[in-house]
Amino acid sequence: MMEFDDLPCSVLVTDASGKILSANAELRAVVARTAQQLQEQPIELLLPPASRIFLQTHLWPMLLRDGHLQEIHLKISSVQNQRIPVMVNCKKRTMAGIDSYVWIFFVARERSKFEEKLLEARHVAESAAAALIAREAFIKTITDAMPGMVAYWDQQLRCRFINRYDIDGSTGQPVTMLGASMQEILGQPLFDMNESHIRGVLAGHRQTFERKLIRADGSLAYTLANYIPDVDLGGNVTGFFVLDTDITPVKSAEFELRLAASIFDSTVEGIMVTDDAGMILSVNPAFSTITGYSAADVIRHKAGMLKSDRHDATFHATIVQSLAVHGRWEGETWSRRQDGTIFLARQSITLIRSSGDEPVRYVSIFNDISELWQKNEDTRHMAFHDLLTGLPNRSLLIERMTQLIARTGREPCNLALMFLDLDGFKAVNDTLGHETGDDLLVMVARRLVAQVRALDTVARLGGDEFIVMLNNPVSSGEVAHIAERIVESINRPMKFGKKIAKVGVSIGIAIYDLDGSTPAQLLKSADGAMYLAKAAGKNTFRFCQRT
Repeated sequence: MMEFDDLPCSVLVTDASGKILSANAELRAVVARTAQQLQEQPIELLLPPASRIFLQTHLWPMLLRDGHLQEIHLKISSVQNQRIPVMVNCKKRTMAGIDSYVWIFFVARERSKFEEKLLEARHVAESAAAALIAREAFIKTITDAMPGMVAYWDQQLRCRFINRYDIDGSTGQPVTMLGASMQEILGQPLFDMNESHIRGVLAGHRQTFERKLIRADGSLAYTLANYIPDVDLGGNVTGFFVLDTDITPVKSAEFELRLAASIFDSTVEGIMVTDDAGMILSVNPAFSTITGYSAADVIRHKAGMLKSDRHDATFHATIVQSLAVHGRWEGETWSRRQDGTIFLARQSITLIRSSGDEPVRYVSIFNDISELWQKNEDTRHMAFHDLLTGLPNRSLLIERMTQLIARTGREPCNLALMFLDLDGFKAVNDTLGHETGDDLLVMVARRLVAQVRALDTVARLGGDEFIVMLNNPVSSGEVAHIAERIVESINRPMKFGKKIAKVGVSIGIAIYDLDGSTPAQLLKSADGAMYLAKAAGKNTFRFCQRT
């Protein structure tokens, strides 16, 4: 029985995830790798980028759906990075209850060996006419089924063997030209095109080259020709084998793959392809630019390595549910770069399913929108904050007051509003200058924030008017105590370089529901109470007088 390593063509066995289980001697010779270098490695190791993408996005789904692939054209890579065109057949096998996949790669060299065996068989069979006829019929059956021309030419360029193959696709009928000259079969223009290769093979040198043909219908075709010298024991060339394969589909697929690879490599969006378990299979250069991770850093690692701690389990569960129901999710995610920094990404994830409706691949496309987000945040901050002090402005104050008033309808909650107006601020501006006046307003803002809790709000209405909103104070006594601390804090002299300024503050206080139930009513009541404090001699506070 023929052993695995004795097979005359390249054979590879993988598991259902594409991990290499075994490779025969022919395949190891083609890719110039040892069994140890291939064992447990992904099949993508043998493929250039374009073929790798084609495998991930097309071939695996087809294989998982149908259980086999037939006559698929790809390229494989050797250690020297040679790109070798191959035709691939693959079939699913179940052994000991485990699914595996047997891949057969047909390359020109394998066909050459096959033809040598055919010729050797023909010579051996010359001693027995009956056996020869049967063998030749068998050989003809096999070669007629091959997707290319198989022929043998003697030194006089007479055809001694040719399979059933239409050389230019013009008639769809077989050529039966045993004994005919090469000029007769090829035609003079094509013969002239090949003449240098004919001279080379007759000199004992193997010839491998591509040809571009114009078919009778005007369409363009490409073939891969192999001229292999037949050398006798004396070292003389007695003829040569011709293996001529139509590689037009390969060229077309190669173009499409190059186009897909070009788009994959040149797009500014990061692209990440994972398997159904979230293992990263492929990333593009933009992915590395955005995240800082190279392809080698992430391939065969879980996509979760990019997660930040800004999303909870509920957020991730929503993504999983959307993919399961709709096959797609789109939104914004906070992710982590290799250097640990966090960035905001606009991301879409698409699920690729097999024919059995099983998830097989996830394709994630994203771009970094952190800068845009920061600009929006800055714009929003400017819209709701005072430019000088950085405190909330009237708009944000009203918004927070509205939210707190709404809360009082759901649970017991108090609200006190202080309206502050600085005493003596105009004199500071007039004597020390507006720049010092601005510095004083910033200092006042800091002192006010220091006197209240984080859940309270300090806002600037404009000029020298400030608002302090107390969130759920215990009592009016606590409110009065805070007002006293504010007066004391503002009264302390403020030093700006060599300049010293001193101001006071008059405070009017309104209590929610007692002095108003809307933001406008509370502001009006607190403003009125502030004028009572002014009338009482300034630098003090007063509660709103209720009628």
